[in-house]
Parts: sequence; C-alpha cells; structure tokens
Amino acid sequence: MRETVRGESFPVRPEPADDLEGGLTLSPGELLERTWHVFISMRTGLALILGVAVLGLIGTVLVQAPAGLAADPAAYRAWLDSVRPKYGGWTGIFDALGFFSMFGSIWFRGLVALLMTSVVACSANRAPQLWRQATRPPLELSPSVFDRAALGATLDGGGSAELTAERIVAALRRRRYRVVTVVRDDRVHVYADRFRWTPFGTVIAHLSLVLLLAGVVIGTSFGFRDAGFAAPIGSRVEVGHGTGLALEATAFTDTYDPVTGAPSDYASEVVLYRNGARVAAQTVRVNQPLRFEGISFYQSFFGPAAALRVADAGGTTLLDQGVPLLYASDDGSERIGQFTLADQGLRVLVVATASGEQSATIRPGQVQVEVYPVDSQSPLGVRVIDQGRPASVGPLTVTFVRELEFTGLIVAHDPGQALVWSGAIALMLGVCLVFFFPNRRIWAQVARREGSGNVRIGALVRHDVAFQSEFQHLVDDLRRDLAGRAAH
Repeated sequence: MRETVRGESFPVRPEPADDLEGGLTLSPGELLERTWHVFISMRTGLALILGVAVLGLIGTVLVQAPAGLAADPAAYRAWLDSVRPKYGGWTGIFDALGFFSMFGSIWFRGLVALLMTSVVACSANRAPQLWRQATRPPLELSPSVFDRAALGATLDGGGSAELTAERIVAALRRRRYRVVTVVRDDRVHVYADRFRWTPFGTVIAHLSLVLLLAGVVIGTSFGFRDAGFAAPIGSRVEVGHGTGLALEATAFTDTYDPVTGAPSDYASEVVLYRNGARVAAQTVRVNQPLRFEGISFYQSFFGPAAALRVADAGGTTLLDQGVPLLYASDDGSERIGQFTLADQGLRVLVVATASGEQSATIRPGQVQVEVYPVDSQSPLGVRVIDQGRPASVGPLTVTFVRELEFTGLIVAHDPGQALVWSGAIALMLGVCLVFFFPNRRIWAQVARREGSGNVRIGALVRHDVAFQSEFQHLVDDLRRDLAGRAAH
C-alpha cells in the first residue's frame, strides 16, 4: 500500500490492529507504575476490605475444624463425618475450598497480604504530602482563594499594615497557634496552624491495620489454639504442636454454690514436663493460666474419664492411662471417648453411662469398648467389660482399671499477639490524634492601602464542625481589637 503526497508516492506501514500484534508496549517501569496506582486506589482498598470481611464472615458462620486436626487424617475424616449432617452435599465443597480452616486458608491469607500491601502503598503515597503540609505550608493565598474559603471575613485594620498584622499574630498566639509572617510590597501575609503533625494520625491508623493483620496471619500460621485439650487426673498427656511438652494433672477440685448448685470455682493442679524433666507447675483457674515460653494453659471444662490398660496379642502394653470421655451421645445418656493406636492402625471408642443416667447394656462399673480400623466404620470388636477384669476386644486385650476425672484446658500459643496489641494501641493513638487534636490552619492578609476592608482572614476546613465556632470567636475578637485601636 502506498500514499501519495504532493505528487510523490510513499510506502505506508499498516498499524498493528492491537497490542498483541504489535508486541508488548509496556516497559517494566510503566508496569510498575500501573501496579502502584492499582494498590493506592481507594476502590482497590475497599474491594480488598470487603473480600476479607466476606471470608471472615464465612469463617465465623461455618464450623471451623479444631486446631491440629488436619495433621491426623483419620480424626479429620471423622470430624467431617460429624458435620456432614449439617452441611449435606456442601461438606466436600467447603472442605475442598478450605472453608473449614478459613483463617489458615490460602484465600484468606492471600487477600490479607494484598490488603496489607495496599494499606502500606496508600500510606507511603500520602506521607510525603502530609510532610510538605506540615513543614512547608503555603504561606500566602491569592484573593480568589479567600473568596472561596469555607470560613472567611473582611475587617478594617487599625493603623499601619505592620501594626495590624502584629495584632492578628498576638490574637492567634493567645490561642496557641504557630504563626509565620511574610511581608511583600503591597501586603503582609500571616499564616497560622495548630497541631500540624496530627494529620499523620491517619497514617498511624492505617499502619495499625497492617500490624493487626500481620499479627493475625502470624498467629494463625505459626501459633495454635487447642480448646479441647483434656488431661485425665494422674495421666501425662503430650501437648503436641511441636512443643515437646507434656502436661500432667495431679489433682482437680470443683466448688459449687450451695444455693443454686452452679459451679463457683474449679481448679487444676498441673505439672509441665519437657523430655521427662519438670519445667513448671501451677494451680490453673479460668482467670489464672499457666504460662510457659509463650504458651498459655487456661482452665476451661472438666468431666469423667476411664483409666484403661491396653495390650496387643503378644501382651505388649500399648496404652496405660486415662481416656477422657469428652463427648456425649445424641440423647445425652452416654459419655464417649476415643484414642488412636497409630502403629497398629486402630481407633478405639470407650463408652460409659452418663452421670444420673441408666443404660440397659452398660451398668455402673462397666464400659463398652469398640475397636475399629482407622479407615473404616466396621468394628473389629465390640464388648462391655467389667472394672478390673481384662477382656479381649478384637485384636486387643483391654482392662478397665477405674473411673477418673479429667480436666479440660485451652492451650494457646499466639506469636502474633504482640503485633495485635501494638496495632490496637496504634489504632487508638491514630484515632485520638485525628479526632481530638484536629489540624487547623488560618491565613490572614493585610493590604497596605487606605480605607476599609483592608484585612482578609480565611480558613480551609474539612470535617471540622467545631472549628467554625472557634474561627468566629477569633474574628469577633479581632474586630473589637482593631476597632478599638482605630478609635485611639
């Protein structure tokens, strides 16, 4: 194709139809700039906040799997089966999407990371503007700006422009304003501000959100919270979660109100071990946790337990400790506990009659033991056994030694707690700075001319209703002051 211009013919190169035909046209710098503008956009921030809120709502509404349960596939499958009647066919979908462990899911963490990036970008983008406003404010305003100012007044000066400016400066300083004066050929300009650094409170408040989110992410990623830790009295139970700790409850006491019968206090004597060595001991109550190396043990609940001795066919002891009967049957007539023998691939259920209830099959002094493969719901053996008498149940020999109590604790480790507290304090500080110490700026201009109306004063106001009253008091005081000086 050729084009003719003034009788001469030139070849014409066709323009690419689109960017795909013409190749990549964005340089790395332009791509970085566009990405920066995406992250500092208010729409991006609002969308990310909405996304985090929606996922947080899902994590609040849906039942969340207990901490550490995912590490035990058999226990996790059993837990899924327990919630399947509630969610039906959605159970598998929710599980695949990670909704049962929402606050540790890639969706939640990814959105939180993007939101933190957006907040940091917005703060970094705004900080230079606030710095310039605090350190190099505009000292002079043009007459047109005074005309458009939200608050403004025109006054008659008394005496020379310099003396009038001095009266204005004195009035502003009485109100604890910082004042700067600039003298030009035909005007004296006065600038005053108060709390010039407090606009940084918005930056502090924004960064506090980063600290809060970082604390939550670190806490969910590297911490744990086990709200169902049960320790039968006299048994040593591994804390798990990579702590290398074991806890033994040596005693438990519960006190009840003599009138209502409600529990008034319950406490556990606990001893903490590491590698067999005692490292801590304390009486634990609801509001008196045992703390060790950032791990807290809170008293939470209590209940019955069964002391069992379990051996294999060769007589090797596999278990000799109490089994907490943590769960209740649907009708509340039975208490149920379970434990897993991982090396044997077996899961064992222990069933006893609940306190105050009667059972046709399980009498006082008996428990029912059910042995299952870890990956099956078909029992290898089910048998009701008497206290103190060994009995064969499937491939195991089980002895019901005696009845026990267990103490239930909340075991929590939150390495992000310091960041959460720091973020909360920073948020309160930022909010207090913005709302209780608002930045206020006033400009005044004194013209070197004779006649009335040679003083103009104005202020630019945003979201500060109380400033209107203060500004009017200032104007009234200046009007009386300048009128009195003119009369003399």
